[in-house]
Amino acid sequence: MTTSTSAAGGRDSGAQEAGYEPDPRRWRALWVTLVAGFMSLLDVTIVAVALPTVQRDLGASPAQVQWVVSGYALTFALALVTAGRLGDALDRRRIFLLALGGFVVFSAVCGAAPDIMLLVVARLAQGLAAGFMAPQNSALIQQMFRGAERGRAFGFFGATVGISSAAGPLTGGVILALASGAQGWRWIFYVNVPIGILAVLLGRRLLPRTRRSGRSRVDVPGVLLLGLGVLALMYPLVQAGSGGLDRLWWLFPVGAAVLVVFARWQRRLVARHAQPLLDPRLFSTVRGYAIGAGIGTLYFIGFSGVWLVFALFYQHGLGFSPLRSGLAVTPFALGSAGAAVVSGRLVDRFGRLLTVCGLTGVIVGLGGTALLLRFVPLHIAPWVAAPVLFLGGVGGGFVVAPNITMTLRDVPVRMAGAAGGALQTGQRLGATLGTAALPGLFYLVLGRSHDYRGALVTALCAALVGMAASLALATFDWQRDRRPHPPHRKCPDEVAHDPVHARQT
Repeated sequence: MTTSTSAAGGRDSGAQEAGYEPDPRRWRALWVTLVAGFMSLLDVTIVAVALPTVQRDLGASPAQVQWVVSGYALTFALALVTAGRLGDALDRRRIFLLALGGFVVFSAVCGAAPDIMLLVVARLAQGLAAGFMAPQNSALIQQMFRGAERGRAFGFFGATVGISSAAGPLTGGVILALASGAQGWRWIFYVNVPIGILAVLLGRRLLPRTRRSGRSRVDVPGVLLLGLGVLALMYPLVQAGSGGLDRLWWLFPVGAAVLVVFARWQRRLVARHAQPLLDPRLFSTVRGYAIGAGIGTLYFIGFSGVWLVFALFYQHGLGFSPLRSGLAVTPFALGSAGAAVVSGRLVDRFGRLLTVCGLTGVIVGLGGTALLLRFVPLHIAPWVAAPVLFLGGVGGGFVVAPNITMTLRDVPVRMAGAAGGALQTGQRLGATLGTAALPGLFYLVLGRSHDYRGALVTALCAALVGMAASLALATFDWQRDRRPHPPHRKCPDEVAHDPVHARQT
């Protein structure tokens, strides 16, 4: 680790990178990528509120309809690192526009699906397109911005990530309320079409092309190994609702073993001066990357699952409509939106302390909400809990955006896509674990006690364990960052020009 001064020096070096000229259209281009990213991340959670309607309309079984959500998450995660590397090697703009176009097409197919099988297949394809699009977002920020502007841009990007996850239930509820009737769920997918088409047209005009130097190759064995490893880890989780954890537990050690082989293969390619899919030096030489990826993964274990638990509690326990259920958790989304934008301006000043304070706020907010919903009379509980949930949202806004900024801001531009893909893969793994474990725990407690309040509190406490682990890691990094360090370390942009024999601290 380096001191904050040396980190700033690295960023200043990045700002003075040879050949960098600010694109006058960069802020308008950023908003195109953020809108597309918001759609792709929103679709992870927005469909959940419509699953009962989809099941009734298409005559699907619970296991089949669960694939509408879990299949999207699975293919999304499988594509991320490979898509990031392809963007680095080929052209981020081209990959982004092709993926966005595919996302629009498959959204339309989802909306028009006459049966559950076609809907599931279209959701798998839609998730794959979203996975190819997502790492280009962070990589384009790396490419278009330098210095303090990069921190601001990542602040908006982090706000998009946080808000899209929290806003899914509310957005789905609003669409279902406006599009009444048995077929109303189809508009959850159709709404992506006009927005996506406009984003494609603006992207063609505004997004910059990737400047490539030399010949790039894609590590095909690495793609296969990483894909098999991630699939083995995620498949039991996406099948958790139908007993996948009991039947497929053996895939977890298999997946871990495949990822060990993948890591050794990547190190071998580096030793041979070849181009790996995911350069292992990201984790050893790029300041903050490894620990930031760990913080994000642990946080998303708790963060992603709580919205399904709240939806189950409000809709089944209290009889709320999808819209009213979404409105009940809106204070978190509002707090997160405002804080995330502000945090992009504060991260250079406060660094990891911002993440520590944010995680503390989330833990206090969600913990307080659990206590209020447990003991306050049910007819006023959502209103009483709203201010505390807002506090948790403010904390969340100071977690996601600053952590993404500190994790990716010193990554060399040539590695930006793969680095962003790996970071989001960890977040997707954490999110999938959370969305499988927390509702499962909710149903387990509910089946034994028939107590919706007890089930909610138990699931939220489990979510807080993951967030507490993330807080411990962030606190460790903050304390380590305050200690005296050697005055100089070769910055990542220098390492980029000497990719094989990078100096170590």
